[in-house]
This record gives sequence, C-alpha cells and structure tokens, in this order.
Amino acid sequence: MSELSFEQMLEESLKTIHNGEVVDGTVIDVKPDEIILNIGYKADGIVTKSEYSNDQSLDLTTVVAVGDTMTVKVLKVNDGEGQVLLTYKRLAAEKGNERLKEAFENKEVLKATVTQILGGGLTAEVEGARVFIPASLVSDSYEKDLSKYDGQEIEFVISEFNPRRNRVIGDRRQLLVAERAEKQKELFAKLQVGDTIEGVVKNVTDFGAFIDLGGVDGLLHISEMSWGRVENPKKVFNVGDTVKVLVKDINDTKVALSLKFPETNPWANAADDFAVGTVITGKVARMTDFGAFVELKPGVDALLHVSQISRAHVEKPADVLSIGQEITAKIVDLNEGEKKISLSMKALEAPEAADEQSEEE
Repeated sequence: MSELSFEQMLEESLKTIHNGEVVDGTVIDVKPDEIILNIGYKADGIVTKSEYSNDQSLDLTTVVAVGDTMTVKVLKVNDGEGQVLLTYKRLAAEKGNERLKEAFENKEVLKATVTQILGGGLTAEVEGARVFIPASLVSDSYEKDLSKYDGQEIEFVISEFNPRRNRVIGDRRQLLVAERAEKQKELFAKLQVGDTIEGVVKNVTDFGAFIDLGGVDGLLHISEMSWGRVENPKKVFNVGDTVKVLVKDINDTKVALSLKFPETNPWANAADDFAVGTVITGKVARMTDFGAFVELKPGVDALLHVSQISRAHVEKPADVLSIGQEITAKIVDLNEGEKKISLSMKALEAPEAADEQSEEE
C-alpha cells in the first residue's frame, strides 16, 4: 500500500464544506472592506463588506479584530479565485427571521432601533432582519415628517410575516391606540367638571386648540381662550405648548376646556369696579353705526352709544373715533345680570364747550 504524501494527509485532515453550510471561523486578517477567516478548510473564507452589513459606509476594521471568532454561512465553496465566499449578514437575517416568526406567532412586542427613513415609512432591524413599518402604522395620528424617528428605539408588533415575499410588516400604531385607550379609561375615571388640569397643545385650528390631557384630547374653543376677544388662536398657541386648563364640560368622550377661570372673571367685582358714575378709561375695540364698543379690561366691553359721544351731533362713531383709540368716559348704566355697561363721553363735556363747537359748525 502506497504511503500518502504530507499534502494528501493534510488535505484529508481538513473538513469538507458545502454551499449553504454554517461554519465557525477565526479572523486572520481584516481590511476596511473584507474579513479573512480560517474555517478549517483547505482555503480561507472571505466575508466582503456587503455580506457583513447593509451599511456600506462601515469600516470593518472598527468592528472586527484578528483573533475574533465568527459564525458564518457558506455562499460559494470556490469564488473563482480559490477562496470560500461567506456571508455573515444573511445568516444573521435568517436567525432574525426566526425571531420575527416567533414574535409574530406570539403577538410579542419587539423593541428595535430605526435604521432607515423611507418615503412610505421606516425600517428597523431585529437581530439582523429588516422590518418595514408603513407610515400609516408608525403613529396613532398622521405624521408627515418621520425624520424624528431616525436612530430612535421604538416598540412594535409584527402584523404580517411573509419572508418569501419579503413582507415583514411592523405595527406601532396598535400599541399606541391600546395605550391611549387605557390612559383614557384611567383619566375619565377621575376627571370631573371644574378640575384644573395640565395639558399639551396638540393641534391649533381657526376655531380653537386641541389639548392632549394625557390620553384624552380636549377642545379649547376660541370663545373660551380668554375673558377678552381672541381673533386668531394660532397667534396665541403653538403646538407643544404646556397649558393649565379648566374642565368646563364632559360629554361621553368629549371634553370641553376653558381658560376662563372663575377667580379671573373680570365681572366678579363689577359693582365696585364699574359703578355708575365712575369715570373710566378704555380703548375703542370695534364700531357700528349706532355706537362704539370700548374695552375697559379684557373681557369687559362697554357700549358708547353714538348719542353719547358728544353734545354736538355725531352722524357715525367712525367720524370722530378710531379703533384702538383711548377714550375717557363716565359709566352711566350697569346691568350685571346681562353684563352690559353703558358709557357717555358727553357727560364729561362742559355745556359751554359743546355750545361753542355747535356755533363753529
């Protein structure tokens, strides 16, 4: 029997490998774009950058060092240059898919970091496997800009798992909806009309602002934003503002809010503040053909009838007054019940001055 050469004995001592086989190897060299492994085979194995990670800006020397051990999968026993082509990324993805399958079947909540923002949603990686979360399933409300999620760790469930069609869909929305429902239940159990509660401005419209009270959205109508007049809510509130509001009404799941706190009611001391005979200063807020409304303080407007502007004849208030003009007048009537005050500038005029003005005219 012929003796085997050293080369033959060495070759027989080395294991045989096949495409698709999972093997362990030791790093014997690493470059920015490839890793060389000793896998106990007659040829070394190579893991290119594209087979290590989806991040093509990655420098492999920053994540792998000589002497490290790696578990990889054989793509080609011979890549045409005598080396074994290996993949680390695909093996990790396969293991990740098993993890995703398990989570899908058990309806498990997963936590992962967002790796990419796309036009129609975002992607996250779970143990090397990609999960796509459509924009409609990212939040419980519409969000046009998803950039704030880039690099952020989020929770979601797998709502669809079909790796053969490359459809592994994540759903964050249903978690937020469930969480919000629980918060609503807790909040409504203790929320009462008359409560003062802190909230965050969620949206501002022409007719009011929606305030997030912690799972429940309340409406702060424009008419409830101030005892005075508010022309444009968008000039008063910004999304994200923190405000303390009064719970005015609760109707099923609808909450009406107000900033008209009783202790700040400008009519609370009307009998003293606006007693008949008091001479007071105010600003013309608006005008009609029959008179001008004068703001005495926020939430308190008084009527200055056209006949009370001057002892001289005035056709229209706009002929002698302007919006924003500060005037001094006497309070000639107060009706607390109807919250009405009547003013007179004429009452402060000296009769002689009025007569002289009439003669000049």
